[in-house]
Amino acid sequence: MLYIFKTIREAIANWWSEFTLQTKLLAAATLIVSLVMSGLTFWAVNTIQQDARLNDTRFGRDLALLLAANVEPFIADTNLTEVAKFSQRFYSSTSSIRYMLYADEAGKIYFGIPFWEPEVENSLTIQRSIQLPEDYASNTRKPLVRQHQSPDGEVTDVFIPLRADGKYLGVLAVGINPNPTAVISTNFTRDVTIAVFITIWVMVILAGVMNALTITKPIKELLVGVRQIAAGYFKQRIDLPHGGELGELISSFNEMAERLESYEEQNIEELTAEKAKLETLVSTIADGAVLIDNDMQVVLVNPTAKHIFNWDDIEVIGNNVLHHLPTALQTQITRHLYQMAAGECESAEFRILLNEPSKRTIRILLTTVLNQPRESIKGIAITVQDITREVELNEAKSQFISNVSHELRTPLFNIKSFIETLHEYGEELGAQQRQEFLETVNHETDRLTRLVNDVLDLSKLESGRTYSLDAVELGQAIEQTLRTYQLNAKDKGIEIIQDVAAHLPLVKGHYDLLLQVLANLVGNSLKFTQTGGKVVLRAYPVTSSSNPQTAPLQVRIEISDTGIGIALEDQQAIFDRFFRVENRVHTLEGTGLGLSIVRNIIEKHHSKMNLVSEVGVGTTFWFDLEVYG
Repeated sequence: MLYIFKTIREAIANWWSEFTLQTKLLAAATLIVSLVMSGLTFWAVNTIQQDARLNDTRFGRDLALLLAANVEPFIADTNLTEVAKFSQRFYSSTSSIRYMLYADEAGKIYFGIPFWEPEVENSLTIQRSIQLPEDYASNTRKPLVRQHQSPDGEVTDVFIPLRADGKYLGVLAVGINPNPTAVISTNFTRDVTIAVFITIWVMVILAGVMNALTITKPIKELLVGVRQIAAGYFKQRIDLPHGGELGELISSFNEMAERLESYEEQNIEELTAEKAKLETLVSTIADGAVLIDNDMQVVLVNPTAKHIFNWDDIEVIGNNVLHHLPTALQTQITRHLYQMAAGECESAEFRILLNEPSKRTIRILLTTVLNQPRESIKGIAITVQDITREVELNEAKSQFISNVSHELRTPLFNIKSFIETLHEYGEELGAQQRQEFLETVNHETDRLTRLVNDVLDLSKLESGRTYSLDAVELGQAIEQTLRTYQLNAKDKGIEIIQDVAAHLPLVKGHYDLLLQVLANLVGNSLKFTQTGGKVVLRAYPVTSSSNPQTAPLQVRIEISDTGIGIALEDQQAIFDRFFRVENRVHTLEGTGLGLSIVRNIIEKHHSKMNLVSEVGVGTTFWFDLEVYG
């Protein structure tokens, strides 16, 4: 039962919520008006009923007093026959009397009209006596009036004490019917009031239903549609057959939704294209880019940043960036990130050395991202630059400058010292001493010239300058190199051997640069080979190991010597600038730039320098050149 009541209450509440505020106010006003009108009507009906009851009471009292005055003599003489006759005539002469009852001093009924009808007994609920107040007999001529309901309507009972010569003889009870005209009027008024009340509410309910069907429902549909449009759902349409102003409003709404949908599709296409351009741009830039929101959640990250931070195999979008950054970086930038998110600073820059996943130096740039009016912070952009190569180049540049300065300072100091000695003490020196001083100055000047030339050559090679490669006959370059060093080898007692294959094909290269390579390599071999040793120049074609019968694609050049050799730990650094093996074994002249120049020239020929060496046995340098054509 409780569940049914709750269900009905919810249904009524839902039904009531369907109405507009105007309809609810109209219903409330109608309820108040109808209640006021009904109250006034019922008050009027009640007033009429009270007036009718009062009239019935007066009429019944007067009628009962008249009857009592006429029958008292007969009752005093105990002439009940005359009492019965007179009562019968009196009862028959008026329709207002319902019944008459006569009771003695003890209240026992001894006569009544109509005494044979059981309705008398039922109406008063009287069996054999009339119950009256104890002091009723002392109130001489004062009648007692009361009303009671019977199946035929309300009856007014009038009790008149009977007296003769001051003696109490009993009581006369007369039942008076209500005034039929007043009853009909009262009932009619009541029925009309109820009918009006019901009619008003039926009209209100019908008006509410019509309002809900014709006005409220379309308005609610429009309200839902507007909310959907405001939420960004532009596919919303209202399909209600309605005319008049509401029909025009619904039609205008649908037209507006269609235009918004068209604009949205166009804007989405443009935004998608712009987003694709932006993502392509971000993904292709050399610097790492990470975009986070104010809660430190990653919004965007490009492949470069993933590679730098080793995020290739993890998903960081939507996660807290601080949970995935290297510890060294996280320690330095956490406080600055929260300060920028709070608007306390706009940018920051850091340089950090990372050891994981590989040792590298990075520069971190933090910049706040503002909204269009530049009023609030929408996120933080993290730019990551891998400056490892830059740092290495700066260190190499510093080392190069330091080495060049050192190499220049030594010959310049020697030249200055000997010239100052000749200038101040030239007359005191002998001719042989002056000659030795001049030879030393000349020797240091040549050394200084070689250093400057080597630095210039290396600078040209590392500047990115391109060289045109043409057909080169290696045999001619080898012969020219050997002629240059033949005399030097003879002075040192070193044998130079030329081993060039017959019909050697032309190679693709730059003649002057290759001549410089051969000169540096042969010069180094002669420098580090002792008397009685050998230096061998070989050149031969290289064929494919899988098919030796095919035409050669490359020519290999080897320069071998029987010199001091190069230790294994020095072989990786032998081509670095200013690195000299003699610093570890013995002191010889040189700038330490020759092999660095050789490596750069061979790389310009799209090849690579190789070496095989053993300390105390000798060294072989070799490289391959492409066959021309």
